[in-house]
Amino acid sequence: MNLEGSVVVVTGAAGGIGAGLARRFAAEGAAALVLADLDGDAAAGLAATLAASADVEAFGVACDVTSEEQIAELVGETLSRYDHIDLFCANAGITTGLGLEASAEVWERAWAINVQAHIHSARAVLPSMLERGAGYLLHTCSAAGLLTSVGDAPYAVTKHAAVAFAEWLAITYGDRGIRVSALCPQGVDTPMLRDGLAAGHIGAKVTAAGGAVLTPEQIADAVVEGLAAERFLILPHPEVARYYLHRATDTDRWLAGMRGLAASLDS
Repeated sequence: MNLEGSVVVVTGAAGGIGAGLARRFAAEGAAALVLADLDGDAAAGLAATLAASADVEAFGVACDVTSEEQIAELVGETLSRYDHIDLFCANAGITTGLGLEASAEVWERAWAINVQAHIHSARAVLPSMLERGAGYLLHTCSAAGLLTSVGDAPYAVTKHAAVAFAEWLAITYGDRGIRVSALCPQGVDTPMLRDGLAAGHIGAKVTAAGGAVLTPEQIADAVVEGLAAERFLILPHPEVARYYLHRATDTDRWLAGMRGLAASLDS
């Protein structure tokens, strides 16, 4: 995908990976950026900064991605303004740091943000993309969707589901002009990881120990490269591919290794 002249929507855009993507897309020559976040003021502030510093139209809007109605409104307003959407980035996500003790409400919120929001956005944006015979979906899924998330059962389960949904979309619509990529980074220097480390979550410790902690800008670099190549899996951490291969070919050894790593860091 060539980002120059494209119309792009990014959810979870006010900070972290989402903000990194927005900045890089602007630098790549996107014509318009619609930045959505639960914190609409922060999204609007980033949009104003990008509009002032780059040759791009940028708008920030408040959007709760757990609401199918708000996602549909986001897509509808973007289509009304620009007639089409070239790239929709379903990027919002949350961790919990919890295992079996996680309440039903925690599980429901993780599912709503990490999975159902992707379903909402695909349902809203695909009709117009299919009508044009072109469109790109980028789903932020996490390396946890290919491996696991030690100490965070809701995150591990929902991110696996997010990868599965992205795969389904790629298979179902790939012959109709729709491209899909699953972004699966490991450690990223965002408030999500920093807060987990500060709270002593074992999952955050394992993530930080599993490879380099990259900046959002480095993740955005990998995304631009992956979109250009139209790769399904975008893996900013190359070691994730090795871990994924080990998991598939010698699962028992991989599980034992993960248990050992978790035990060594659980202090």
